[in-house]
Amino acid sequence: MPILLRHWRERRGYSVREFARRARVGYATVVRIENDHMSPTVTMLERLAQALGIGVRDFFPVEKRRAKRRR
Repeated sequence: MPILLRHWRERRGYSVREFARRARVGYATVVRIENDHMSPTVTMLERLAQALGIGVRDFFPVEKRRAKRRR
């Protein structure tokens, strides 16, 4: 499932390299997650969210969260 990492990173004005440094993860890791070639662990999601100043749930599209609640 793709997450909105690129959206939030760009919204904060961070380059991939700067964001990777802030989140304490590798440049390639950020690229893989943004291109949906890697799924981050919960711990990684928490670290990424903290670096962006958002909550983990903000990575997931609202439509998907609403659809899940209807089931």
